[in-house]
Amino acid sequence: MEQITNTVLMIRPINYRMNEQTAINNFYQKELEHVLPETINTRAQLEFDTYVEKLEQIGVQVIVISDTGAFDTPDSIFPNNWVSFHENGDIAIYPMFAENRRLERREDVFQILEDKGFVIHNIIDYTSAEDEGVFLEGTGSAVLDRVNRKAYCALSARADEGLFIEFCEDFEYMPVMFTAYQSVNETRVPIYHTNVMMCIGETFAVICLQSIDDQKERRTVVKQLKDDGKEIIDITEDQVSHFAGNMLQVKGEDSTRYLVMSQAAYNALTKQQIQRLQRHTHIMSSSLDTIEACGGGSARCMLAEVFLPKKV
Repeated sequence: MEQITNTVLMIRPINYRMNEQTAINNFYQKELEHVLPETINTRAQLEFDTYVEKLEQIGVQVIVISDTGAFDTPDSIFPNNWVSFHENGDIAIYPMFAENRRLERREDVFQILEDKGFVIHNIIDYTSAEDEGVFLEGTGSAVLDRVNRKAYCALSARADEGLFIEFCEDFEYMPVMFTAYQSVNETRVPIYHTNVMMCIGETFAVICLQSIDDQKERRTVVKQLKDDGKEIIDITEDQVSHFAGNMLQVKGEDSTRYLVMSQAAYNALTKQQIQRLQRHTHIMSSSLDTIEACGGGSARCMLAEVFLPKKV
């Protein structure tokens, strides 16, 4: 059982823009005024390609699949919300809040992975929950400690408590639930995805504790992380708004550990936070300004980790 992988799946966008359907409760999205749609898409593609190049340079295996253009899927660049791949050969497919995001789910992705030698045993499909208006958006909603079998979830309109518990039972995780908030127009509203304010590495956790308003919930989260020997690197709500919580630790060449994040996230960190992180892992950053502004997601959201076993 490992916490991090050397292989990630990424979906290259062909019609990237701000998704008006997700902006309802993703308050990190911004309208880029006076910028033509084709310019936004071109910039996003450039950011995507540069990010892939940087990942490959450090030795990460990146499986790039292009969006098909068959549907209007402006957020296809964030595949970790609709699928997760597990070390026992199981795949989970998730129910999505925005109707146009449901069109991102593609069975041909599984065939491509099998063609590359990965083994798929079971597909656990939670998407029927959409009929009841119940959602759980993959590893956006559930931040997994795969080694200690704990799943952390900030409950929101996109992360239903009952469905999260069902996922934890199916995949044998202990659920750790809380609500994380951000301030929007001086009102506290739930953060849409857990992985915006929290990242779990092998020996550390980056988390915005001040976003967990309930003191008891906050203490519970801290205790769970400390019990598993994680060094907690606490970030501020302002740093979260620069996507400093949206990071992922991966394995590069010769199993070197890297924490990947956007340039904006790196720039938002203090010198001391960077030094503390570097005691655990190398850092790799890449500029994702256009993707972050329009999509309200960042470096971690773009990576679907592949833990599936390989054919012997």
